[in-house]
Amino acid sequence: MSKLSAGILLFRVSDSDVLEVLIVHPGGPFWAKKDEAAWSIPKGEYLEGEDAYQAARREFREELGTDAPPRSSIDLGEIKQSSGKRIRVWAIEGDLDSSKIESNTFAMEWPPKSGESADFPEVDRAAWEPIAVARRKVHKGQVDFLSRLTDALRHDGRVGVSEGTDDEPSSQSSLF
Repeated sequence: MSKLSAGILLFRVSDSDVLEVLIVHPGGPFWAKKDEAAWSIPKGEYLEGEDAYQAARREFREELGTDAPPRSSIDLGEIKQSSGKRIRVWAIEGDLDSSKIESNTFAMEWPPKSGESADFPEVDRAAWEPIAVARRKVHKGQVDFLSRLTDALRHDGRVGVSEGTDDEPSSQSSLF
């Protein structure tokens, strides 16, 4: 049976009309020095038969230490990764201070084969990134959710925002 994961992609439009998304960096020693394609949408596993949207809200709270905004959501659907894991994501417009996250922790043997256990945060940091930057930073199996978000906003008639660039937001790189 495939593993199931659900998440919430928080988005906002900056003062300079750039579409930004909140992404998280996984905690623990394996991810400590990784940046490109290492970030993620805040998400976590849930069980078959469990309400996926409620699981996504729970995982958001566990990874960031705050509830997702109680606003309407955009269902971005599901993606099956090459590992077989199925990820379901909803987008919600909102804002939060990414410097003040409080993530749950997990324990693992560290250093390896030492017999010692250490606690690490599930998420060691969060950041607001323009879509153009987020496409480079998130795990390749999640990039399509960013495209689905821009498509949904285009369909809803949200105009006048840009994706930004890898260097800085730019109105040259229009979303619509």
